[in-house]
Amino acid sequence: MHCVALVVAAGRGTRAGGALPKQYQRIGGECVLRRTLRLFASHPDVSAVLTVIHSDDSDLFREAAEGLPKILAPVAGGDTRQASVRAGLAALDFAAHEIVLVHDAARPFASDALIARAVAAARASGAAVPVVPVTDTIKQVDAEGQVVATLPRSALRAVQTPQAFRLADLAAAHAAAATAGVDDLTDDAAVLEWAGRPVFTFEGEASNVKLTSAADIAEADAALSRAGGGLCALADVRTGTGFDVHAFGPGDHVMLGGVAIAHPFGLAGHSDADVGLHALTDAVLGAICDGDIGTHFPPSDPKWKGAASDQFLAHAVEKVAALGGRIAHLDLTLICEAPKVGPHRPAIRTAIARITGVPESRISVKATTTEQLGFTGRREGIAAMASATVRLPLAE
Repeated sequence: MHCVALVVAAGRGTRAGGALPKQYQRIGGECVLRRTLRLFASHPDVSAVLTVIHSDDSDLFREAAEGLPKILAPVAGGDTRQASVRAGLAALDFAAHEIVLVHDAARPFASDALIARAVAAARASGAAVPVVPVTDTIKQVDAEGQVVATLPRSALRAVQTPQAFRLADLAAAHAAAATAGVDDLTDDAAVLEWAGRPVFTFEGEASNVKLTSAADIAEADAALSRAGGGLCALADVRTGTGFDVHAFGPGDHVMLGGVAIAHPFGLAGHSDADVGLHALTDAVLGAICDGDIGTHFPPSDPKWKGAASDQFLAHAVEKVAALGGRIAHLDLTLICEAPKVGPHRPAIRTAIARITGVPESRISVKATTTEQLGFTGRREGIAAMASATVRLPLAE
């Protein structure tokens, strides 16, 4: 059951103020839409991402999506949310995708686990939405503002996105609603409900907030700045370096920085031989004086044969966190004649950001050759150099 994500980004977001629509405003140094797209583009359960945009926003979208994998050409939306989703559904390949996740562009904090739950719920029920309990007392009021009823909270839920459906079912319900002139429903679950189809729920996330107002944008930016900018309170600044080499061997691709790149040869090594992630792992471990990759993952241990190297780097990041520290910057240089790294640089930065939790704005990926000198010049293998800047609390 292949899954496609449909990100709705055609609104103007006027309540958020500012010179740009809210989905293109920046939080933590990065535009909201790019953060949202990256959530789905990097998720293993999602095979493609289609964005519905305003017809005036092509250049803004191009910048927001640059370098991200799985991104399809955008589709122009309509005057209402329903019309925009309907336009997106019409552009999808029903033969290629059975499940669709519809998500608000202004919800950039959904987790990998939430997306996985959405896909699983759609596969199980055909239509499901993430919900969170309602904690405030809810009053029903009349036109004059007088309370006419107090609704029982136990039966109430606040609904989020991504909402998950069988693609054919959602498209049919939208088409029927359009034919009937019903175009004021506020979410896609309501479209299915109007069509008489059952909709189920699964666990949402309190952190999966929708950015609506200028205050929301400012609060999200401040929170991300504190998370990355809390670095200022970590006064012990360390720098570590890493270096790794792997020879070419049999295979049809190489792993570089967490990205599989087609190549006539593979890289020989006990794990997946990802020289980029190995060098970064040693750089992080070096910054905290905690041995090297071989110390933590001995090549003599058959447990690590063919293992994905992302777990090595993630382990080093966890070591930093255990010391109360944060990674401030990562710099990776890949040294080879082939394959060409440039076209894959954005995807590598995205992969490293996903593994480490470090913002892409703090991750550098470069590539060079040795001018046909040495083993890399003879195309016998690939080398990588890395540095990591880590900030730790000052010791007593």
